[in-house]
Amino acid sequence: MAYDESMLPVFADPKTDFVFKRIFGAEPNKRLLIELLNALLELEGEQRIADLTYLSPEQRVPVAELKLSIVDVKCRDHAGRSYVVEMQILNVEAFEKRVVYNVSKAYVMQIHGGDQYLELSDVVGVTICNFELWPSPPQPGGPPVPMLSRWRMQEQSYGALALSQVQYVFLELPKYTKGAAAETTVERWAHFFRVAENLTLIPPELSEEPFRTALEQARTAAFSSAEWDAYDRTKVAEQDARGAISLAVRQGLEQGLRRHIADVCELLAVPLERRAAIDAMTGEQLEALLARLKRDRRWD
Repeated sequence: MAYDESMLPVFADPKTDFVFKRIFGAEPNKRLLIELLNALLELEGEQRIADLTYLSPEQRVPVAELKLSIVDVKCRDHAGRSYVVEMQILNVEAFEKRVVYNVSKAYVMQIHGGDQYLELSDVVGVTICNFELWPSPPQPGGPPVPMLSRWRMQEQSYGALALSQVQYVFLELPKYTKGAAAETTVERWAHFFRVAENLTLIPPELSEEPFRTALEQARTAAFSSAEWDAYDRTKVAEQDARGAISLAVRQGLEQGLRRHIADVCELLAVPLERRAAIDAMTGEQLEALLARLKRDRRWD
């Protein structure tokens, strides 16, 4: 299908599956994934990743792939450590359990029956969230979770760190609030993911490498018609998913409101035939009715 380039955004959203894999999941752009991982894992000096190998052919930007979350950008670095890199656009039920499952599966699937446990390499799950996974402290009165958080096993009595074979890294994009005033590399990556699709040119704070190349990979003028159609369908699917979640929340709230009003009507001895009208009311009508019942202690 033909498309009008003048109507396209300058840069595509790097948080979507197709564009994320175009930037970080293709062999020619391996350096971008290395830079991203070095930043999010805060690796310095000899600890920095020097090279990596993609672990599955699915990373070669499959145009037909329209999932809302990217789970399978998997790679192994020069030291043998494996990574499962994921971008999650929408928060879903049991999301944390799914992350643990995917990373654990990547660990145990390294060997088969008869293989030696010594052949197992460490696995790090790297998850970029377009929502606040921990908007408040996980424990009441405890410290808040920062934008970039790293998780591993800890001995509970004295705090000793060990059993590091499986680790997790999370970057919660909404917790970045500095805008163009990014100071660190991690902050620039967060800024890149948050603003790329709204840019019309490369801003000064993202004009250096690796951000410039990452933006160039997201430039829609370089997309083929098939690639643009794939990206467009992904964005439509994202909006549909958001709409479905919003509808489910609204319906749940309205159902709870109806139950609350029914309880109030029972206390006020409202006739059953009037209570039947509750099921046909909109959310606004229900709120108005509840306010009137509480204020006047009667139906009308």
